[in-house]
Amino acid sequence: MKIFVLKRLAQVVVILFLILTILFVLFRLAPGDPVSRLVDPNLTAEEAQHLISQLGLDEPIWTQYVIYLKNFVTGEFGYSFHYGEPVATVIWEKLPNTVLLFTTAVILAALVGIAWGKIAAWRRGKFADAGLTIVALVTHTLFLPWLALLLVWIFAYHLDWFPITGMVSDEVWLDPDAGFFTKAADVLYHMALPLTTLFVIHFGSYLLVMRSAMLDTLKEDYILLARAKGLTERAIRNKHAAPNAWLPVVTSVGLSLAFSINGGALTETVFSWPGIGRELVFAVSHNDYPLAQASFLLIATVVLISNVVVDVLYAYLDPRIRY
Repeated sequence: MKIFVLKRLAQVVVILFLILTILFVLFRLAPGDPVSRLVDPNLTAEEAQHLISQLGLDEPIWTQYVIYLKNFVTGEFGYSFHYGEPVATVIWEKLPNTVLLFTTAVILAALVGIAWGKIAAWRRGKFADAGLTIVALVTHTLFLPWLALLLVWIFAYHLDWFPITGMVSDEVWLDPDAGFFTKAADVLYHMALPLTTLFVIHFGSYLLVMRSAMLDTLKEDYILLARAKGLTERAIRNKHAAPNAWLPVVTSVGLSLAFSINGGALTETVFSWPGIGRELVFAVSHNDYPLAQASFLLIATVVLISNVVVDVLYAYLDPRIRY
């Protein structure tokens, strides 16, 4: 196992280097000129040139690449062209918002999907199985922006039950008398629609994966042996079949948690949720190279590490697996 982990970590380093190089090239080839967006037209030519020189944008492309790699190794991602702040500061300010929304959605969707997937597999061919499978297929194939806008149109615009955009209410967070629970309730109130959107989109995939894995597990000989020993159907389902059907579900959930770090650009844009996904869209559209590159790099790093973690979890969940 130790040798396997070391090999996988070495692979992560190589792939990360390739991703760094690809990101650098792609952003330099992208249309648009960051200099024209960055330089204030009111500045003199000397002041503008001095600002460009400070950011290294006047250096040859190979020099920029070497500086880019050096800064990554030292943890220096530069300054955002738009905000004028360190990129790390901007990312760490938005990251908790994304983690809160998407991790909550993935966990809730996984819990419901796994529970309903067990029921669907156990009642294969019956009404419950058909109903749950149809619901899962329909929700899994929904177009996320359409669902998000539909929820906004019904529950925020027409019924006025929830706010249309944002994460907090200014009147609550600027109130000195507002306590922790009041502010937390306000965040949950704003989370309702984006959380519902993500839950509906994701739980169907977990249900279908769990159902398929359970159906394969129920064909095993030890399930027949458990019935011959007189165990209850509930015990066979929950203690014998379900734990052995978790491997593909663990992969699905693990990768979903990893990809959730990108914030789901569409979701955060529709609901104006101040997270990494929305910031990434803004950085790309405004040619903010340092911010966009750091955001993509963060996503890639988390996804690569999560793959290693999932592989290691496989060996602990299934003793038959050896690397």
